[in-house]
Formats: sequence, C-alpha cells, structure tokens
Amino acid sequence: MAESREIPDALLLLTPGCPHCPAVLEGLSGLVKEGVIGLLEAVNIAVHPEQAAALGVRTVPWMRIGEFELEGVQTPGELRRWADLSGTPRGMPEFFLHLLKNGRRDKVEAMARQQPQRLQALVTLLADAESSMAVRLGIGAVLEEFQGDAIAEVMIPGLGELTRHADALTRADACHYLSLIGGEQIVPYLKACLADENAEVREIAAETLAEMGVR
Repeated sequence: MAESREIPDALLLLTPGCPHCPAVLEGLSGLVKEGVIGLLEAVNIAVHPEQAAALGVRTVPWMRIGEFELEGVQTPGELRRWADLSGTPRGMPEFFLHLLKNGRRDKVEAMARQQPQRLQALVTLLADAESSMAVRLGIGAVLEEFQGDAIAEVMIPGLGELTRHADALTRADACHYLSLIGGEQIVPYLKACLADENAEVREIAAETLAEMGVR
C-alpha cells in the first residue's frame, strides 16, 4: 500500500511587466484545479515589495512549491514534477541535484543551515554510483564550507555506510567527506577502511587518521 503524503501548497511572486509570470501562474493554477497543488498564493511584488524583501527574492517569476524554491521560467511539466516530488524521500535529493547542476551550491548551503537534516540528501546522491563528477565535487565543496561546523555531523552515519559501498570511487569519496566533517565519530569508519581492497580508500583513511593523531 502506497504511503499517503501531504499535497503541497505553492507561493508565486510576480510583477506586471514580467513576460514569463503569466505562463507560470497558468501552470500552477492548472495544478491547483487538478489537486496536485492544494493552495496557490500569488503575490504581485510591485504592490507588496515587502514579500520579496522578506524572502530575499530578486528575480521573478519566483515560486515555492512545498519545500522547493524555484526561479525563472518553468514549464508545466517541471512544475508538476516538483509538486509530485514534494514530501517524498526522493524530493530533496532531486532538488539538491538540480541546484548543484545549475551552480547553486550557495542555495544548498543555505537550505542546510535552515534544516541540517536536509544534508542527508547529499548522502543519497553520493550513494548513486552514476552521480557525475561535477555533482561529487559540488558535494565536497558544500562540506568544505561546513568544515569544523557541527551541521554536517548528521551525515556521518550515512557516509559511514557508504565506506562499505560496492563502488570503490563511492567508498573513496565517503572517506574524503568524512575527513572534511571530522570528529571522533568518524574514527571507527576510517579504521575499517584501512583494510579496504582499494589503495586510494586505504590512503585517504590512513592520512586522515594520521592528521587526527589516531593510531
């Protein structure tokens, strides 16, 4: 039996002179009629600029569908996709993937600071051996930004599991990301990696433990 989920609501910020806003408004309105979106609030920021200021919005159309914040023109199919993904386990990983692919690492970091548990989505992305190198580099850059910050500690158990992944590159990346997070919690996982069949995994684990002064 499929698990029920809460139908997402949506917020749209627009201006009268925006050429793309009418199409996005029409697309979201259609999803409301279908019951894919429960409630749509459309705000003309020429009349209510305080709404844009409060949300830090500088360009329109800007929309929030459930937990996802999007800007710029969106096709009806894209709007439906994010509405369908809202509230699902795959939603946040897909959204972070979207952000990283579009060079919006800053948005990933901001969302993680709001709710650190969202960083679990990066573990899910790393678990996919097909994730591109650009995505993996993006994940590493996010963790470098949080280096020395307890925010990323929520990722340790998941990354620890990935140190036993079938794919050697994934295991190596997991070890590297654990080294960026640091702390005593990562030691057992890295010690286990000293016996890994892959030389790179063993090297990353050994170097990190040595830097931590762990024998």
